[in-house]
Amino acid sequence: MSTDENSTNELHLVMFPFLAYGHISPFVQLSNKLSSYSGIRISFLAASANVRRIETMLNRTAATQIIPLTLPHVDGLPEGVENTADTSPATVELLKVALDLMQPQIKNLLTHLKPHIVIFDFAQSWLPPIATELGIKSVCFSVFLGIAIAFVTACIGRNIPPTIEEVKNRPPGFPGTIGLRTFEASDFLYIFTSFHGTPSVFDRLIKCFNGCDAILMKSCTEMEGPYLDYITKQVNKPLLLIGPVVPEPHSGELDRTWTNWLTHFPARSVIYCSFGSETFLTDDQITELALGLELTGLPFFLVLNFPANLDSSVELRRTLPLGFMERVKGKGVVHSGWVQQRHILAHESVGCYVCHAGFSSVIEALVNDCQLVMLPLKGDQFMNSKLMAMDWKVGVEVNRRDEDGYFEKEDVLEAVKSVMIETEKEPAISIRENHKKWKCFLQNDEIQNKYITDLVRDLKTL
Repeated sequence: MSTDENSTNELHLVMFPFLAYGHISPFVQLSNKLSSYSGIRISFLAASANVRRIETMLNRTAATQIIPLTLPHVDGLPEGVENTADTSPATVELLKVALDLMQPQIKNLLTHLKPHIVIFDFAQSWLPPIATELGIKSVCFSVFLGIAIAFVTACIGRNIPPTIEEVKNRPPGFPGTIGLRTFEASDFLYIFTSFHGTPSVFDRLIKCFNGCDAILMKSCTEMEGPYLDYITKQVNKPLLLIGPVVPEPHSGELDRTWTNWLTHFPARSVIYCSFGSETFLTDDQITELALGLELTGLPFFLVLNFPANLDSSVELRRTLPLGFMERVKGKGVVHSGWVQQRHILAHESVGCYVCHAGFSSVIEALVNDCQLVMLPLKGDQFMNSKLMAMDWKVGVEVNRRDEDGYFEKEDVLEAVKSVMIETEKEPAISIRENHKKWKCFLQNDEIQNKYITDLVRDLKTL
């Protein structure tokens, strides 16, 4: 084949995620899946401060390159802070201001790169018009589950944001029986809020959907078909599916410190509890969670993280209950910072995973044999948790107070007991059986590969 023929048949994709690792990771996973196909070239756009970490995640081939971006200066945003993990709650929204200022830089890059398709994130609502002007197709990649996006698209056509009561009541024609509690509906209203004079999340997302050539979702019909059908009707755009994107099996060994600790306990007896790197509990939530884990009498590994502008060791001493560490010595570990989560969840001693219901975390629990207890705290976590607990029936939610989401140590205890204690009663049997079913589905490489193969076909058609 000549060089000209090869160039003609090659599909050049630009990946452009939002400045958050929870968004970057799915874009990397998608890139890794697509780059395994011959004839696909990928240019991955990343803020300079994020390049090194992305290099450790991205499968580097001759057909894959990372292009560093210069983040414009924004008053109030510290120099070198280029992702949400490094910001404080007070400055996180300034990243969207910086992103909006990158339009000339991105247009110049796309003019130079001349890709066939740019795959972009929810915040870059200004990108589709630029792509159209340059003769480039644009695909909006939603890293959220369909159930969350369906709930957002239910608000299309409204002139004013919904009230809390309107959000609590399921929209007409919305599939299933899932509704929101007061504290969840209140959190949902964040997407209609404008910060620093920039468009709200809702306005950005709907503008992305209206302007792009197709929408790509990290989901599949087996997982949430009715919600995907609902989205298609609401946005009237082609919906491309990537499947659940199950991470590759972890490699390497678990740190000896944690291996030695875990092997002291019987199989499936340890509770692992973590809320990711960017979901933070309040002081009251930390207190009740810690005391609830203590009440179970089971060994536990608790990971607590704090905003980047705080000293985690100081925060741990300040927030944990008085005398807690002394009481749980030998049976409980409290850690702050990164750990080998996938290795820990795969360890035979770990039998329960208490988490925020981030979808990647949920997947990691299901592909192992960890029973799932969910304590969602913000955003799409609430919808993910409902899908897992009510539709898939693979786990339980910690009981919460309707008006503010408050929970007590006894609520944590009851949720853990309901999945950890062997019983012949429903719903315990149902949860275990459903867990096995979904584990089998998620580990079916044939199904996963078909979604990627179909996606490659659809992108070439586009």
